[in-house]
Amino acid sequence: MSEQKPVQWASKIGFVMAAAGSAIGLGAIWKFPYVAGTNGGGAFFLIFVLFTILLGYPLLVGEFIFGRRNQTNAIDAYKKEAPRTAWFLTGWVGVAACFLVLSFYSVIGGWILLYIVKTASGSLSGLTQEQYGALFGSVIQNPVQTLAAQLIFMVLTVLVVARGVQKGIERVSAVMMPILFILFVLLVLRSLTLDHAIEGVKFLLVPHFGDLTPESVLFALGQAFFTLTLGVSVMVTYSSYLPKTQNIPRSAASIVVMNIIVTLLAGLAIFPAVFSFGLEPNEGPTLLFTVLPAVFEQLPFGILFFIGFLVAFLFAALTSAFSMVEMIVAIIGKGDETKRKKLSWASGFLIFLVGIPSCLSYGMLSDVRIFDKTFFDVVDFTVSNVLLPLGALLISIFIPLKISKQELWAEMRQGSHPGKAFFYIWFYLLRFVVPLAIIIVFLNLIGIISF
Repeated sequence: MSEQKPVQWASKIGFVMAAAGSAIGLGAIWKFPYVAGTNGGGAFFLIFVLFTILLGYPLLVGEFIFGRRNQTNAIDAYKKEAPRTAWFLTGWVGVAACFLVLSFYSVIGGWILLYIVKTASGSLSGLTQEQYGALFGSVIQNPVQTLAAQLIFMVLTVLVVARGVQKGIERVSAVMMPILFILFVLLVLRSLTLDHAIEGVKFLLVPHFGDLTPESVLFALGQAFFTLTLGVSVMVTYSSYLPKTQNIPRSAASIVVMNIIVTLLAGLAIFPAVFSFGLEPNEGPTLLFTVLPAVFEQLPFGILFFIGFLVAFLFAALTSAFSMVEMIVAIIGKGDETKRKKLSWASGFLIFLVGIPSCLSYGMLSDVRIFDKTFFDVVDFTVSNVLLPLGALLISIFIPLKISKQELWAEMRQGSHPGKAFFYIWFYLLRFVVPLAIIIVFLNLIGIISF
């Protein structure tokens, strides 16, 4: 039997678009506005940006180097670098996190699909702010609709992943990401012209550190990793398909910059509208579904704009979902492309089953609480504030521990020409600053230290 040709991205820009699609998902568009709204606004955003640059970027470069160096799935990559050790369990932490992330991610994806249908049918036209909130409540409490929509979202995800890296993920991401960006710019321009919009801008960009709590710092750290899909070895998987000619530091910088810009655009689209309508910025996870319809209602041809935005919103969710299913398929399939379709469908269906309790958290299971949280909130908190930082901690320790400084320097230089100063700054940030920051936040979370 002839050996299979290794999977690779078709182009450098294709990889950047796909990786950016993984990073720029619901974390930036859905989660950031409501997490920032409940955790200090401008102060939270500033700390998030600092964490993204000082911790997220070094770790992203590290995952890219590690993945491209080994050219295999995440678990086998850990085994190659550290044979006969337990380090491969870091890959399984990523698998568990991807399953859990998508289990509630797909719920939100389903909400988006339902809103696309309702907007196209005219159900969202001419409502008051209170009626938008009531409508959303009725949508998410309907078990049949929400479960069906969640299933459809997973089917759309699997259809793309099953087609492969080049023909599926890369090709679709290259179309979805520019559309998302263009529609977001249009939304921001309109949002900034609303009455009292400046109050929302101040809330996002003027830091008030008195509003921060230790938990807010933890959330900012989790948000930085969540929005870059770090700590789950997804970027290890994506970079394993890279040729040695890819400029890793530049590619990672492009993704970080795009992620921060889209996060900023999300804030500028949402918070001016929130303050314009006299709402509180701490509306929670439902913020986008209760505020944005009212914003688009003010626009000429608002329904068409809102449908376009919802489609772009869906694209953001899907491009992130692609990366997580791909990571799972790569690990289970071990590079055997003949198994891709079966494994994609099996993984997607299992993720859907795991997500059912989260889907029903606002309806049939709304009274079921774990530590005073719904299933949806428990899964979100566990992934964002435990599994992602834990995975990031393990990866940040593993790479400089198991790969020599000389080998890392040689791998970084393939496809790029970084200066020695850049390399040493990156190396010491990854080796010392990233793990130390994560450990400090974890110790604060469990009450050993306080700040």
